[in-house]
Amino acid sequence: MKILLATAYDYPHLGGLSVHMTTLKAGLESRGHTVDIVSFSDVPKWKQDGVVRGPAFVLNKMKKGSGYVWTLNRRKDELESLIKEKISGGGYDIINAQDAFTTLAALESDVPVASTVHGYLTFEGISKGTVMEGSTEADKLKEAEWKSYKSTREVITVDTRIKDYIEKETGVVGNMIKNFIDVESFKPEISRRDEFREKYGFEKDDMIFFVPRRLTKKNGVIYPILSLPAVLEKFPKARVVFAGTGEMMETMKAKAAELGVADRVTMVGAVDHADMIQYYALSNVALVPSIYSAGVEEATSISALEAMGSGVPLIACAVGGLKEIIEDGVDGLLVEEQNVEALSEAMIRLLNDPTFGQQLADTARAKIVAEYSHFAAAEKYEKIYEKALGK
Repeated sequence: MKILLATAYDYPHLGGLSVHMTTLKAGLESRGHTVDIVSFSDVPKWKQDGVVRGPAFVLNKMKKGSGYVWTLNRRKDELESLIKEKISGGGYDIINAQDAFTTLAALESDVPVASTVHGYLTFEGISKGTVMEGSTEADKLKEAEWKSYKSTREVITVDTRIKDYIEKETGVVGNMIKNFIDVESFKPEISRRDEFREKYGFEKDDMIFFVPRRLTKKNGVIYPILSLPAVLEKFPKARVVFAGTGEMMETMKAKAAELGVADRVTMVGAVDHADMIQYYALSNVALVPSIYSAGVEEATSISALEAMGSGVPLIACAVGGLKEIIEDGVDGLLVEEQNVEALSEAMIRLLNDPTFGQQLADTARAKIVAEYSHFAAAEKYEKIYEKALGK
């Protein structure tokens, strides 16, 4: 098959969607398919800023959320043009849209469309404060979501909750394929821990908790900082390292200073995805402390899967898709979300018992190879594409 992966967001970018597309492309190509990608990044820069982003800033000043809706609709228009230009060369069997507005754009072509749903567009907008709950803008987003789910040939979701949500709200029965990783890239490199610590300026005897998360509220990134003082009482060389950027950064810095732990918190900013394996390798433990926020839950976290594949023990909060991929005490530790004491205890437990942590990590790696590889996922996607083409 000749497959076009499409998104109204930037590609490549730092985040799970971009990783998903790159990894899926590799998996599909390993099965002999031809795969291209088209994204908002293919729109000329002057048009991105002048036509799509610029007016949105002004509109949001007039009414919160109106600029966000404007931007998504303009992205849809630009993707529609790009997709038509791309397929004019001929030969595409299917378009796999990666978001609701790209689905709406792709439907204007003559090529069959399947849609992957990575989250909850409307609720995530409310959670981030981009749109107000109950507003006209929220209603418009929900209308676009519903239309995309009902109009595409096949819906693919990355966890069971999203699948159930879509079926409940629209009656559309989707196909659940959990997120996945490139198991050849994300593999244990713990033997190189000292090398990577020296490269990035960490002490060899630091006890590093790595948080590979965008610094946004729903990712619960404030909680490792809140939990750190109790850990430092027992392990003064403990350190929390955050890889990511986001609106919570200044709040996190202020809280670390207030608690007197700023010297044991490191924010490295955005990290190229190809370098993430080195950060996992230099860490003692990975943390994915996601929380419930405005009805939004973590999906099958790619960060969690990469941590499990990289041979480091994982602590995560028992929300959303994290509960589906982690078996508490077997291949990771699950703690109650927003529970500072529980997170501190789990962090201390793994530092106290590195042998137990390594057992968790070894079991997790075996699970990832068996169930969450990009090769296995590509085969599942191929079957859904064939199903869509049969309609």
